[in-house]
Amino acid sequence: MPFSLTISEALTQMLSGNLSPIDLLNACMDRIDALDDRLKAWTTIPYEAACQEAKNRQEEIAAKKTPGLLQGIPIGIKDIIYTSGIKTEGGSAFLKDFVPTFNATVVTRLKQAGAIVLGKTATTEYASFDPAKTRNPWNLNHTPGGSSSGSAAAVAAHMCPAALGSQTGGSISRPAAYCGIVGFKPTYGRISLHGVLPLSFSLDHLGPLTRSVEDAARVFQAIAGYDSADPICADRTVPDCITAVQTPLAKPPRFGLIRSYFMEKADPAMCQATELAKVIFKAGGADVRDVVLPNTFKTVHQKHRLIMYAEGAAYHADRYEQQAEKFQPNIRALIQEGLLLPAVAYAEAKQHQLVFRTDMRQVFNTVDVLLTPATPTPAPEGLASTGNPAFNAPWSHGGLPTIVLPVTLSGDLPCGIQLIGPEWQEDRLLQIAHWCETHLDFTAKPNL
Repeated sequence: MPFSLTISEALTQMLSGNLSPIDLLNACMDRIDALDDRLKAWTTIPYEAACQEAKNRQEEIAAKKTPGLLQGIPIGIKDIIYTSGIKTEGGSAFLKDFVPTFNATVVTRLKQAGAIVLGKTATTEYASFDPAKTRNPWNLNHTPGGSSSGSAAAVAAHMCPAALGSQTGGSISRPAAYCGIVGFKPTYGRISLHGVLPLSFSLDHLGPLTRSVEDAARVFQAIAGYDSADPICADRTVPDCITAVQTPLAKPPRFGLIRSYFMEKADPAMCQATELAKVIFKAGGADVRDVVLPNTFKTVHQKHRLIMYAEGAAYHADRYEQQAEKFQPNIRALIQEGLLLPAVAYAEAKQHQLVFRTDMRQVFNTVDVLLTPATPTPAPEGLASTGNPAFNAPWSHGGLPTIVLPVTLSGDLPCGIQLIGPEWQEDRLLQIAHWCETHLDFTAKPNL
């Protein structure tokens, strides 16, 4: 069925004339109609606008115009990302029925690459902790993770081949792990945040959720790069990640397995999944060795939380002063705590962030990537929480690129691993992740 195709597969079929963007869009729409009453992954579907975009993409293909990287591909957009003429509510009562007048830079770039905005995916309030209504496609009684709840569930349920998410702590990585898909968080500053509702400007990242590493590379390639409208966006050359994942490794990779903290805090299912990945990688010729993290890791969670709470409180202070009751309980608590933090504590946390990033560069002297369980447990039961981001937050704090891959199932729930790479080397990380994906050969799908 067209809705089950990866981006790469769909592009091949469309450019060969065996599939049209209209057919692919309608297949995704039918899938949403069939499933979203149960999954609740979407907040807004601009059907007529999406159909017109699909027709335009089809006309470009028929006219033999050079296709974009995402020509005719429907993509979900997390509902904190501005979409001109389409509601962007951020999961918040403050933004009910808000319609932006311009697109976020990433949306503009997606459109320039030929993608179709399929709709807006559900998010926790302001990408914080209060859960959206979204359910996990593998088991409706379990959380899909957050804050990119709808994006992960929609991709896992084959409602769209890709969606954009954001991460301040673990909001791309954790939902990807819980939903059994690929979640890629690039280096901090690699992707423009212009037109994106912030949680913490020092920690916020954007990235794709997909069903393959090659698809993650393709979406990344389309949206990454310098943007003068975002003062944090880095003016650095973006590596050719599509070519990287299509090029075989010259030799098997070197993995640094982090046992302290991660394997100590992970439950048996996640430890078994990580050890299984280790066995598979070693059988493929890889070097897997234990590594030790720098002393700055010991306080990384405390410092990350302090920055996130202080900057979140600063952004929401005026709203909180005027209408505190409109915030949901968890983000209200974040703002309350953040407003009480002393400036000295924030300054110390920012200094720690800089030193931690410097320290982490040394860790990669003897390994290509780091390996950990993606999360402490598979997706927890219940919808009152979005799960524990503790295994992902350090890399948001350090701004390092990460990718999550599914490995196996524990019962009916996916278990994944997390790979962490050196800053600005997304091409190498994705190339290694593609090698891992090939050897892991995870093919399970939710029973919907």
